[in-house]
Amino acid sequence: MATVAPEAQPIPVAARPGRSGVRPEWLPDRIPAFDGLRGIAILAVLLYHSHDKVAGTWAEWLFKFGWAGVDLFFVLSGFLITGIILETRDRPHYYRNFYARRILRIWPMYFLLLALFYFIVPFLFSGHVFMWQGVKAAPWLMLLFFVQNLFHIELPGATGPTWSLAIEEQFYLVWAPVARFLGMRTMLVTLACVLCASPGIRHYGGGHLTLTHTLVHLDGLSVGCTIAVAVRFFQWSVSTWRWLARGMLLAGASGIALMLHHGSAFTSTLLSAGFGGMLLAALLPAARSRYQQALKARWLRHLGETSYGLYLMHILVFTMLWSYFDKYLDAHGLWGNVTVIVVRLVACIAFASLLWKYFEQPILRLKRHFTK
Repeated sequence: MATVAPEAQPIPVAARPGRSGVRPEWLPDRIPAFDGLRGIAILAVLLYHSHDKVAGTWAEWLFKFGWAGVDLFFVLSGFLITGIILETRDRPHYYRNFYARRILRIWPMYFLLLALFYFIVPFLFSGHVFMWQGVKAAPWLMLLFFVQNLFHIELPGATGPTWSLAIEEQFYLVWAPVARFLGMRTMLVTLACVLCASPGIRHYGGGHLTLTHTLVHLDGLSVGCTIAVAVRFFQWSVSTWRWLARGMLLAGASGIALMLHHGSAFTSTLLSAGFGGMLLAALLPAARSRYQQALKARWLRHLGETSYGLYLMHILVFTMLWSYFDKYLDAHGLWGNVTVIVVRLVACIAFASLLWKYFEQPILRLKRHFTK
């Protein structure tokens, strides 16, 4: 990691100017705190899908806000993907390397989920007749082309979380060629327009678009993309970036207050700004930052490393546990439900850890053939 510059001085920058701006010396290739942010995001999603188990308690309203974890994932994705694009768009085999690496990251686990949900689990536990009924009823064209979020359909069972994956795939497909040719200033203006238009799209288009439509969820991606461009375009001091992070966190707090009150079309925009502040605070050099140290906690980083498997597989695990475990604890009230939540978390983390070690990592090693 590069030497941290004193806050009072302009940030030293690497001598590599060009279309992609100038990468600050303090911006590392690998940011361990981001695994902690992913850990927070996936934990929020897991608790959100367990909020019914704590109905009527103070924890229910807290768990219900876990849906915002997906927006945090979008902010992280926008930042990281845009950074990759900016630093590779002038290199040979840009499209081949970019899309091959995204395919290796996304497709294997996705198609494993589809195989488990539609073929393996139904065949093992319900027989081939029930399996073929599910297979024939599945929206295969939408699932295979990652457009299931654009249509008014109800995704069955464990395929429910794939709506956000479809948004990610559409983001990769559109943003990689667009961002390759835009200048830095034009890119910032474009992203600002997208961010400003997002609340209007939700307000005026909400009756026509699905709740999972890509146009309804552009805030997080645009905030992450904007930060990735801005840190390479503006040569500001560390203290300036830190004040910006505080302002974004304040906007996020406003979003939380709005969400607690009644919510509006601006809620996701403000929350995404807050998540952008969290990202900046995790990114900026700080030798004694308790926040960054907390994000680097081993258990939280492990959740972040395995977050993709956790996200895709957790509904499938929940369903399996309900069939053989949950229903026997329903009669034990709140403590039985709390036990269910703990068992769910342990089972999901164990399954995702096995997938990470024996399925995801061996596949991800193939990325070396498509270097950045």
